[in-house]
Amino acid sequence: MTQTAAIIGGGVIGGGWAARFLLMGWDVRVFDPSPDAARKIGEVVANARRSLPGLSDVALPSEGNLSFHDTMSDAVQGASWIQESVPERLPLKRKVYQVLQEHCAHDAVIGSSTSGFKPSELHGCATRPEQIVVAHPFNPVYLLPLVELVPGEKTSPAVTVKAKEILTAIGMHPLHIKAEIDAHIADRLLEAVWREALWLINDGIATTEEIDDAIRYGFGLRWAQMGLFETYRIAGGEAGMRHFIEQFGPCLEWPWTKLMDVPELNDTLIDKIADQSDAQSGAMSIRELERTRDDNLVTILRGLKAQDWGAGALLNTQDQRIAGKPVLPDDLSKPIVTVERAIPLDWTDYNGHMNEARYLQAFGDASDRMMLLAGVDADYIAGGASYFTAETHIRHIDEVHAGTVIRVETQVLSGSGKKMHLFHRMLAGDRELATGEHMLIHVSLETRRACEPSAKVSAALQQVATAHAALPKPHGAGKSVGVKG
Repeated sequence: MTQTAAIIGGGVIGGGWAARFLLMGWDVRVFDPSPDAARKIGEVVANARRSLPGLSDVALPSEGNLSFHDTMSDAVQGASWIQESVPERLPLKRKVYQVLQEHCAHDAVIGSSTSGFKPSELHGCATRPEQIVVAHPFNPVYLLPLVELVPGEKTSPAVTVKAKEILTAIGMHPLHIKAEIDAHIADRLLEAVWREALWLINDGIATTEEIDDAIRYGFGLRWAQMGLFETYRIAGGEAGMRHFIEQFGPCLEWPWTKLMDVPELNDTLIDKIADQSDAQSGAMSIRELERTRDDNLVTILRGLKAQDWGAGALLNTQDQRIAGKPVLPDDLSKPIVTVERAIPLDWTDYNGHMNEARYLQAFGDASDRMMLLAGVDADYIAGGASYFTAETHIRHIDEVHAGTVIRVETQVLSGSGKKMHLFHRMLAGDRELATGEHMLIHVSLETRRACEPSAKVSAALQQVATAHAALPKPHGAGKSVGVKG
């Protein structure tokens, strides 16, 4: 049976909640008095449809129904979860709860997206305060899993349990905060960084871009996969967290920051931190933690490379610097090396060797490099033409593991007319790992039909094909999958 969520307030956060519930199979009923609410939420949902399913390797539930309602009383009908995301004004929120509780089910969870108010403050004037919890998410709600779940003294334990179950079921991580505090946990940490950043700008020490670079090229990447304390545990080396505190703890008394109100690092606090860190990460050795960190960072950085953003853009620029300008080699009497690289950690599978799809990627990269060498560069493609792959045949000959340095040698079997026929050999030293045969067709990007390449590209391919015609026919060229009787 499809469950129903009511979203009260359709701004950025409310729209994100609507998208999260909707794509997880819930019916979503929205109340927002703004005449643009349907358009704005529709745009947020469109972004979620584009991105959220890509996080899953299985099909998401069938999408629920999205509807908009003129009154809160209508919006909450049948809702088992009600998410309040109205502006951060306490009297307004309390008034909203009074209206909601006149019309909603008594066993519905009412969650507030408030980033600052404590649940006890929200409970004032509520008819049934036991229904109300803080459920503070982070933007974009449909992608980031954290939601700070803060019950108050009057919140029913059964409501807290139900809230955890629902939030977990829609793919979120409910962080159960057991003590009320202004701004909860995450925003207090963000606020500390924000305050220091404002001082750095105010004092003329750094610009906004320089501060963002300090985060996105450095500690932000570490925090993204290990947080603060696990990162510092590694910094403590084999001696762990206690050694880190002993080494760097005195810095808290130095005037490095405007935020000088810090607790005394006495034995009690040190023991508390060290014991909690042992419970959190003590099952792993420092070397295991380092390898996990490295694997995670490689995955994050390679994802950023694919988007050509932040540290990923930096890596792409470095790749281009190392590779140099693509030019045909002077010696065409042998196959052309089109790929030379180490196999990254995220290219391996559950068998511990390179995933079969990555063989295709390596050979695809080799074909792309051959196109570049022939003159099919970004300007050429922007001019309206390119090569499309029409057929591929890959033979898997030997295993490849992470860290192995491979090279792909490419032989041009044919480069006449609209066709580019390539044969790739993947090697590690002298060991043959795989072969890939690719047939590409030159295509007009306007008509999406085959067409003749430019004279310059045609001449380059013909030059290589003529030289490579003197080479022996590669073993495996022209073959299909062999079936032995």
